[in-house]
Amino acid sequence: MKTILHKANTRGHANHGWLDSYHTFSFAGYHDPKRVHFGALRVLNDDTVAGGMGFGTHPHDNMEIISIPTSGDLEHKDDMGNLQVIRQGDVQVMSAGTGIQHGEKNKNPDKPVKFFQIWVFPNKKNVEPRYDQKNFSDADKHNKLLTVVSPIGTNDGGVQIHQDAWFSLGKMDKDFSTDYKLKNNKNGVYAFVIEGSVSINGENLEKRDGLAISETDALKIKAESDSELLLMEIPLYN
Repeated sequence: MKTILHKANTRGHANHGWLDSYHTFSFAGYHDPKRVHFGALRVLNDDTVAGGMGFGTHPHDNMEIISIPTSGDLEHKDDMGNLQVIRQGDVQVMSAGTGIQHGEKNKNPDKPVKFFQIWVFPNKKNVEPRYDQKNFSDADKHNKLLTVVSPIGTNDGGVQIHQDAWFSLGKMDKDFSTDYKLKNNKNGVYAFVIEGSVSINGENLEKRDGLAISETDALKIKAESDSELLLMEIPLYN
């Protein structure tokens, strides 16, 4: 097994006032040649947007874009006619494909919205753009790793993307242990601790730490405290 540990305090950081963003991988003004992507996982941004502020309308193409809010309300509007609000418990996906225009803003003027923005390289280019979102309760994720993102055409649950990738979320009580078996042993896993502290195959991770894992077909996971964990199983090409 190979691992690369990304401690929370080593991430790129940009504070624009209205947007406070931490970058696990190179993004915008932050560039680290050793941290451009992990396989098909290109972007993992930890964003806080001030009340009433947001991202103006802008384009994307040929990227699978996943948003996972942790607090507040994020309003999404795009040129496919979607006007939606995503909240804690929701997972949203956009397949940008041949091209989309969209904007996002904090729907509330008086409190921030916090969310993870994740980009995954697609396995098929120039697809028809699409949008989807689903809600997953805390009970759904309690002491288990719940699939929230899966490949197009599978029956694994979650929103679907154009990539052989599976994302799982778990809210785990202290001392809870579980195993994760990879769907494809040629894939890698990027583990990201949203809250708490977790050990994975003996490696200790704290809040907002990330661990890139390859050359293994299974993970042993233990919650060292009450924790929330995001696992992203990703092809190791691109």
